Amino acid sequence: MKRPIQALVVDDERFSREELVHLLNQYSAIQVIGEAESGDTAIMKVLQLQPDVLFLDVEMPRMDGMEVAKAVQELKKVPKIIFATAYPDFAVDAFRHDAIDYLLKPFDEAELRDAVTKLEQRFAPQKEVPQAPVQTPSKLAVEGEDNIHYLNPEDVIYVYREERWTKIVGKTHTYETRSPLKEVEHRLRGFSFFRIHKSYLVNLDYVDRLTPWFNGAYQLELRGREEQLSVSRNYVKELRKQLEL
Repeated sequence: MKRPIQALVVDDERFSREELVHLLNQYSAIQVIGEAESGDTAIMKVLQLQPDVLFLDVEMPRMDGMEVAKAVQELKKVPKIIFATAYPDFAVDAFRHDAIDYLLKPFDEAELRDAVTKLEQRFAPQKEVPQAPVQTPSKLAVEGEDNIHYLNPEDVIYVYREERWTKIVGKTHTYETRSPLKEVEHRLRGFSFFRIHKSYLVNLDYVDRLTPWFNGAYQLELRGREEQLSVSRNYVKELRKQLEL
């Protein structure tokens, strides 16, 4: 059974707290787990009780409700906020703190019911939308000046950008296309390609050796190629994670 939404009621007026607690107790979806009569006490109880929502008065001595709402935003678990006050003038500021609702005293039961409904919607489990299977094309189409080459991605060793051309280095030939490197990278999703530099994409199946270079960068040797490629230090950690068992 789903546990109820746990609420902390914060108001410096005892009778207002008691009235709101009484009204909230009529909802099985809400469990009032505590009360606080001041802003600083509210912060302490939020830390202790970890409520899901604060029903929060605005006008309180020493630390008002707006200050409490701002303070709890810094916590690891941030409770939802519903302001409950006799003053309509603070509504704009309230919603700047991502308040779910703004209730005015004396409490209208219909408005309270609407606020509880909004809370339930916020805490309702999200339904997972089934993902359609990704259809990975079998060939990489490389459009040249007057023809289109269809390459097996497994035969592509690396890809790089040079001026206005993206160059695709295969086992026996280098192909050129005006397609941006990012577009080619997107089309190669599902195959073992990894970006090692803002201008280079390599097939991990051809990686032979990784050698420290300088300033945190590395040099990459690829099977069947004499040239070495520079691995930006921003990509080294993730590259090693992809390569190593």
